[in-house]
Amino acid sequence: MITADKLTLLINMPSAMLEQAVGKGAKFRERKFLGITNGGEFCYLVTDPEGTASKVFLKYDPTVDRVSATMA
Repeated sequence: MITADKLTLLINMPSAMLEQAVGKGAKFRERKFLGITNGGEFCYLVTDPEGTASKVFLKYDPTVDRVSATMA
């Protein structure tokens, strides 16, 4: 189960937490929550310091309270 508090965090994830989830030295100038995919991933539109836009998909595993991220 995803609690209300966890859901609030997942849809309002600060840029620093998104950067940490993506790893690889990611830096985002802007981020916007777009919605939840049919597969249950939390989708963000992010912009890097150069202005390039990408999407970040977060997958939350409540059994271990862990978020993983992929960037497209």
